[in-house]
Amino acid sequence: MQPLRREWEIVQAQCEKLWPKIQATGRDVHRKATARASPARKKFDKLLGDFSARLRAVTVLDPACGSGNFHYVALHLLLNLDKEVISYGAKHGATLFPSVKPTQLLGIEINEYAQELASVVIWIGYLQWMHDNGFTPHLDPVLEPFESIRRMDAILDLSDPDNPREPEWPAAEFIVGNPPFLGGNRIRSELGDSYVDPLFETYEGRVPAFADLCCYWFEKARQKLASKEAVRIGLLATQGIRGGANRRVLERIKETGDIFFAESDRNWILDGATVHVSMSGFDSGSEPNKILNGNYVVSIAANLTTGADITMAKRLEPAAALYHEGTKKGAQFELSEASALEMLRAANPHSLPNSDVLRPYINGTDLYGGEHPSWIVYFPPSTDVDEAAKYESPFEYIKENVFPRYGTKRRQWWLHERPRPVLHDALRILSRYLATVRHSKHRIFHWMDSIILPDSALGAIVDPTDFVFGVLQSRPHEAWSLAQGTQVRDRESGFRYTPTSCLDTFVFPESTDSQRKSIAATAKALDTLRNNWLNPPEWTRIEVLDFPGSKDGPWRRYIDAASVDKRGIGIVRYPRIVPKDEECARELKKRTLTNLYNERPTWLDLAHKKLDAAVFAAYGWDSTMTDDELLAALLALNLQRATS
Repeated sequence: MQPLRREWEIVQAQCEKLWPKIQATGRDVHRKATARASPARKKFDKLLGDFSARLRAVTVLDPACGSGNFHYVALHLLLNLDKEVISYGAKHGATLFPSVKPTQLLGIEINEYAQELASVVIWIGYLQWMHDNGFTPHLDPVLEPFESIRRMDAILDLSDPDNPREPEWPAAEFIVGNPPFLGGNRIRSELGDSYVDPLFETYEGRVPAFADLCCYWFEKARQKLASKEAVRIGLLATQGIRGGANRRVLERIKETGDIFFAESDRNWILDGATVHVSMSGFDSGSEPNKILNGNYVVSIAANLTTGADITMAKRLEPAAALYHEGTKKGAQFELSEASALEMLRAANPHSLPNSDVLRPYINGTDLYGGEHPSWIVYFPPSTDVDEAAKYESPFEYIKENVFPRYGTKRRQWWLHERPRPVLHDALRILSRYLATVRHSKHRIFHWMDSIILPDSALGAIVDPTDFVFGVLQSRPHEAWSLAQGTQVRDRESGFRYTPTSCLDTFVFPESTDSQRKSIAATAKALDTLRNNWLNPPEWTRIEVLDFPGSKDGPWRRYIDAASVDKRGIGIVRYPRIVPKDEECARELKKRTLTNLYNERPTWLDLAHKKLDAAVFAAYGWDSTMTDDELLAALLALNLQRATS
């Protein structure tokens, strides 16, 4: 309501200039109305009357109003300003009455009960305010008919299923609200194909597919601003609005207007639970003052930060080729180690070793929590059902555990839901890859043997060099990824590593051979120290698993060449680190990457500082620069590379 208050301040200033002239006429401040009022008096009264009429004309729309909470607050703000005008008039001999009415509050709600409840809440809020402030509402009956809350879908009109279209929102000067949150990955499962397909088609090119559901409200509100049908918008969303596909709607808002207010991380009570949300206010760009997290700033970027607008960063192909999300199972393909070892040593009628389709498997909890990889059945992406059935025990296992639940819904039910064929091919030719947990408090990259299959909670960096490891584990990439990623809940819960914004836009240093070797050496030293802490030789031993394997299969690096027979099958000898005894096992459970980085001992901090120094030297920058200076430098380098 800031524009209204500014208008009122202007009216007051004009009235104050007139008041000495009115007093000079000798009339009493509390004069009776008279036709002989001075021109100054007439102008004074007209200014107040016009502003009172202005308040009566204000409309506020909540396009996802629920039970009317935002309406209740907006109504009281309008009424309080109305009372301020009335009080000012009374002190200066002008009689005014409340002009704001509940019918100025407009809403959209799809639920019939909520629609009716919102209407009642608005009227009760109005009557309560009138009573508390000494006014008597001239209403008979007390509650007038109320048709300002429309029952309709706010983002998609399917009244004609063959011709879906955008619904028309009521015209309103201000739009406020708390649109529904529904993560992009859940939209289709929650709303169904018959709704989602036309939704995506209707907003194609404006809202990215699988953006959070609330983004559609942001886009429609932006459109109202662009067409000058609204003046000011204030909406609440999850913190995810700041990153990934969701951020595109905020970028569009800045293309046609600007963000003048934001709280990037605010506690919010939803269904009795505290969640963390982002609040944003935007307009056509007319608001000169920008407030971010309670502080005045020069500008607010689309990721709801200030300083260098890193949302302008461009996608760089060299970085974009590095990242692959881990396999998404979609069903219970995991199995116990006992079952896995039994299957690995079992014979098949087709003489194929089961190790072709059995792999160690790791998720985010295991990687950062220090657990050993579990085991999983994983048929390569191109495997048809006849080929899969040749591996008797693994196939029968998933036939029993996967098919009953998913087989009727998925045609290739024996494959993981998303088996990641590009990642599969990359891991066949690599000995190791870097893994990082996509949602995490700490941005840690850790080497994994390529035989270990990463879960979808992990991102896999398919470059085996210590140089790439060093740059990604350094402060420049950490600062960039934290700024480009989105907060999961609160800062303690961590940030989401979104490859399109965190890695695809990250610019590696153009380093000399000497600088690359320096980065690689310090990165390798850091990795060695971490591994020595995670698995001290005093508490561990090497255990070798042996089982049949194909010489061209996933385990080929571990096959004893002398054991390969004419069928191309030999003995796999797979070494892995295990605790020496139960006491060591108990101690090792405390040795996790999460605990290590929570504690951040001096030796780890020093190792990171050495790595950072080597990486900053490759960029040609001072390692003491602030994060804001670092982000600005990285952005400038990104834009330079993108155009070169």
